[in-house]
Amino acid sequence: MKFTATPAMLAIAALAAMAAPAAQAQDTGWYAGGNVGRAGATIDDDRIRAGLAGQGLVTNALANREHDTGYKVFGGYQLNRNFAIEGGYFDLGEFGYTARTTPAGTLTGDMSARGLNLDVVGTLPLSERFSVLGRVGVTSMRTEGSFSATGAARVPYASANSSQTSVNAKWGVGVAYAFTESLSMRLEAERYRLKDSVGNRGDVDMVSVGLVYRFGQSSPATRTVAAAPVPAPVPAPQPVQVTPPAPAPAPAPPPALAPAPAPAVAAAPVVLTRVNLSADSLFDFDSTVVKPAGRTALDKLVADLRGVRYGAVRVTGHTDRLGSADYNARLSERRAAAVTDYMVQTGGLARDKVVASGAGETMPVTVAGNCRGASPTAALRACLQPDRRVEVEVHGTR
Repeated sequence: MKFTATPAMLAIAALAAMAAPAAQAQDTGWYAGGNVGRAGATIDDDRIRAGLAGQGLVTNALANREHDTGYKVFGGYQLNRNFAIEGGYFDLGEFGYTARTTPAGTLTGDMSARGLNLDVVGTLPLSERFSVLGRVGVTSMRTEGSFSATGAARVPYASANSSQTSVNAKWGVGVAYAFTESLSMRLEAERYRLKDSVGNRGDVDMVSVGLVYRFGQSSPATRTVAAAPVPAPVPAPQPVQVTPPAPAPAPAPPPALAPAPAPAVAAAPVVLTRVNLSADSLFDFDSTVVKPAGRTALDKLVADLRGVRYGAVRVTGHTDRLGSADYNARLSERRAAAVTDYMVQTGGLARDKVVASGAGETMPVTVAGNCRGASPTAALRACLQPDRRVEVEVHGTR
């Protein structure tokens, strides 16, 4: 049997290879998972007919078995937000054909393919939940073939049962959706190069869906900065009285020394300013990347702080109630961190004076009952818009 390539798969793989380098850094850690799906190969009918013609036979009918269920199990290590190393075991299923000839005879061939793989996986996040994948790797694949003939037909190979182990390339593309920090789903299209049991080279394509579990994932830690202690007031010294000796008449005693003035008590920090920035103006939906309109607002805020004596800046992210509380908490933390990073890197704020945290959906500003419903309709999202915000408080002394 011979397996031929599908050009569309090559185009998709090239697109993924170009997209993956644009991603930025992410969490590291171990993960494991499995996929199941449909594998397919294109059998070279012309070669089969030519082989039977060489025996003086005419092929009357040729029935192909080009699809089967395939699966893979894998484990990997996420090096950063862009790249992971992944290894696993795969089984692409079985494929075959039955040819009927004149004079009367049949030739049947079957082949299976399975093995081990090691891939480099590139990831390009599109939002907090969606990302696209591209992969390239190598396989150690074992193919096993069996052939049988009846009537006038003969098996055209030296052995009716054969096997072949070879090292080959593989590549693929896909998309992923994260249900939680730990659990996500993948939809993938992959191409496996192979050398079959009778020496032919070709490809098997598999489209599959599966789950990935990441070990030890948790919400990102909130960055905190300890507030500077307020110095206690220094007690004023007591006045010193100088008295001359009693018996001797002497000049009038010197006047008592005036008490030294007490040092000023440091003023307690107060909130100098509080600004609420709409999350919709800072970020696109489900994103933590500050967009141009948001950068303009933050640039103005940082410019207003120049010359102000501030001790700390507190940045708090807030979300509306749509979605899970756990997801909203993580989204609010990441948006607060994104605003903090922008003001530090672009505006020149001292990082050790900035406190970033997320309140999630716990501190809405909309009145309960005014925005009814649970489905994320356009009207409900517009009603809850004030809840989606990032609050910036500047603490200092006047």
